[in-house]
Amino acid sequence: MYKIISKQVLNPTVTKMVIDAPLIAKKAEPGQFIILRTDENGERIPLTIADFDRENGTVTIIFQIVGATTNQLNSFNEGDYIQDFVGPLGTPTHTDGLKKVAVVGGGVGCAIAYPVAKKLFDQGTEVHSVVGFRNKDLVILEDEFKSHSNVFKMMTDDGSYGEKGLVTNALEQLIKEGNTYDEVITIGPLIMMKFVAKLTEQYNIKTVVSMNPIMIDGTGMCGGCRLTVGGETKFACVDGPDFDGHKVDFDEAIKRSRIYKEFEKHAYEESCNLLNKEVK
Repeated sequence: MYKIISKQVLNPTVTKMVIDAPLIAKKAEPGQFIILRTDENGERIPLTIADFDRENGTVTIIFQIVGATTNQLNSFNEGDYIQDFVGPLGTPTHTDGLKKVAVVGGGVGCAIAYPVAKKLFDQGTEVHSVVGFRNKDLVILEDEFKSHSNVFKMMTDDGSYGEKGLVTNALEQLIKEGNTYDEVITIGPLIMMKFVAKLTEQYNIKTVVSMNPIMIDGTGMCGGCRLTVGGETKFACVDGPDFDGHKVDFDEAIKRSRIYKEFEKHAYEESCNLLNKEVK
């Protein structure tokens, strides 16, 4: 059992939790993830490690409430316990030798992009961060990004905060201003990463994307997280989650990500009804 040390609501659909998990905190690196179960009958869900504190033995997760399990997890509070919390899993994001990097995050994907930006900045890399959200109410981790970026760009679809436009608009502006990046690291919705990769391909800039498809066991045995990268089948849980963005078959990944949308919606609604009954 893993104790919830703290819980913070970041916006109406995104929650941050700090979990007591000293063995995971000891080994965790940016880009890796954990798999958790809320209770002994719960499903296994992957969540990227948003931060970790080796000294205090804690791991931070940030999740969006989209299905039954995340809805149930969100009903937990400080002092409650999670049944299973396994990790760190996956391959850490490569940061060695990078002198200048653009980190591009979108929506809740910024929770994954932030620890990468933090590690790069702390090791002396020049970091240009571009983050995007639909509107001001959904913004998360702004101060954290600002404190670990040499250049920071905030974008919103509706212009309610920062600059109006897409992250690709801001990234292309930075490139046209003469910034030469060793690498662009982008993390967010599949459609966003697809178009960031299309943009950087025009400028011949190496681009890494973080893929978080359907996962079950986290060891490559189930095959649920398979992707096509450079014409070859890869498994995000063991070969990734980071991949060359110019080689990922995004159209296939987007199509597969929609397979369980209706099931997820139905399970979420049932979970809401169950939790409401428990409250009464």
